Amino acid sequence: MFDSGFGGLTVARALIDLLPGEDLVYVGDTGRYPYGPRPLSEVRGFAHEIAGHLLDRHDVKMIVVACNTASAAALNELQVAMPIPVVGVIEPGVRSLVAATRSGHIGVIGTVGTIGSGAYQAAVAETDAAVTLTCAACPGFVEFVERGDTDSDQVHVLAERLLAPLREAGVDTLLLGCTHYPFLARTITDVMGRDVVLVDSADETAFRVRDLLTDLGLARTGAGPVGHHIFESSGDVEVFRRLGRGMLGPELDDVRAVAWN
Repeated sequence: MFDSGFGGLTVARALIDLLPGEDLVYVGDTGRYPYGPRPLSEVRGFAHEIAGHLLDRHDVKMIVVACNTASAAALNELQVAMPIPVVGVIEPGVRSLVAATRSGHIGVIGTVGTIGSGAYQAAVAETDAAVTLTCAACPGFVEFVERGDTDSDQVHVLAERLLAPLREAGVDTLLLGCTHYPFLARTITDVMGRDVVLVDSADETAFRVRDLLTDLGLARTGAGPVGHHIFESSGDVEVFRRLGRGMLGPELDDVRAVAWN
């Protein structure tokens, strides 16, 4: 699995908990984050490069694009190009979002790239659900999370400004359309109010991976040993280890450097 940085660790946590016997390789492309402000064509190139690395270097049996921007930019292409299953985070999150709303007024927040791509708007439309969708880009959120700053006054002030359109729209359910955003859940709840349900796509993505592995006969079965977990960072490995362990837990131990051509 891969992400622009630490955000995908929310999905990694869900996968490790749900599928403890599976081996996991996580690439955090911290040397090139954030993906959100970059052109989608550039992100698409990054996604193909990392997917190829996971297949060629680690011989993986499935790839999880644990990044909303990369999913929006490249998921469909990767699913065609790769000889193994490729799973994104957008569709599982939308399915949970539509199921959770009470009023039909739903919201999605994400990076500039993700929201601008229209991927969530299209995914919600494909459900044919009777809902009204409000989307908002939240530039700056990823950078705060990558620095380990998730509850400062500065983050709260930024959240007040960026989330104002969702509050004005009266959404009752809000999808955190970036895997970094669950780390800001407390601040987002303080701004949106406790009556607004926050939806995180991590668990739904993990369920999708489990079901697909089972359907394809690729799942590890039986009470075998706990899977081995490898983490790779294209940026500062020690920073990744320190911040990542605080976000994921003790499983984040084997951290290696990765460099791109």
